[in-house]
Amino acid sequence: MTIFISTIFLLLFFLIELLYFKIASHYNIIDKPNFRSSHSNITIRGGGIIFAIGMLIYFVAFGFSYPYFILGLLIISAVSFVDDIKPVSNKLRIICHFFAVLLLFFQTGMLDLPIYLVALSFVIVIGIINAINFMDGINGLTGIYAFVTLITLYYLNNYIDTDFVANDLIIVAILSVIVFLFFNLRIKAKSFAGDVGSVGIAFILVFLIGSLIIMSQNLNYLLLLLLYGLDSITTIVFRLMRKENIFSAHRSHFYQFLANEKNIPHPLVAIGYAIVQLLFNGALIIVKPSYSLAIIYVILVGTLFIMLRFLLEGKKRLLEAVLPDKM
Repeated sequence: MTIFISTIFLLLFFLIELLYFKIASHYNIIDKPNFRSSHSNITIRGGGIIFAIGMLIYFVAFGFSYPYFILGLLIISAVSFVDDIKPVSNKLRIICHFFAVLLLFFQTGMLDLPIYLVALSFVIVIGIINAINFMDGINGLTGIYAFVTLITLYYLNNYIDTDFVANDLIIVAILSVIVFLFFNLRIKAKSFAGDVGSVGIAFILVFLIGSLIIMSQNLNYLLLLLLYGLDSITTIVFRLMRKENIFSAHRSHFYQFLANEKNIPHPLVAIGYAIVQLLFNGALIIVKPSYSLAIIYVILVGTLFIMLRFLLEGKKRLLEAVLPDKM
């Protein structure tokens, strides 16, 4: 894709996002602060719809490539957008997620794997999508983390494990994220991603990383989401230790502690997460670890992350404290 065409796409995405803001304002698609929120102002919800729209425009403009992936993305984004406006039943959401992931697997060829690997991959993919969705809690975090991941994937696609997907697809995804960040990476965001954004970008990242793993036969590329994984998994473990319902709303993630308790500006927390993940990505690319070394690496980094949480949050908060949703 040339610089000129990229610029056209970027401007088009800006216009589409601004048009969505007008539609959202007219139909009152907004996010009102509650006890779980990390913001205090009423804000437009669903600005992350640009991710799915961007992929749809790519599909039309570039020869209808990756049709099953695009269809899956539209299904999972549509149910998420409806859920942003009015809660949908868990049954409907699960059915839509199941068929969307099934289409993704069909696109990547993962359905050709042994059945036990297909089942395990389903669990991992659904877990990743939900983890990314749960991590969407402060301004800029979803967008900047996705940007770092996409830039890394672009580098890998051009210089390491080349051509696991069309380069233009990654570029279009990056451009849509840039547009979203322009309105979201602020102290007072113009718009939030909404479930349509966090789930949509999660689906895109899973497709790209899944395609990379299938082509390279290297599971270590799951570490491109290492920091999100550490925050999500440790938070679930600590909540279980406190005998909490892990499916209930909460503000227990480490990034939420930094933003809400330490009062660090949202953009700084988001950029910090992005920088740390970028360092992880650089180490992964440079070292090219074996599976055994990667496991040791994860254990070491995970241990350091847990120690950091205990150091900053304290034992009482992590293991005994009464959470805001129980106050």
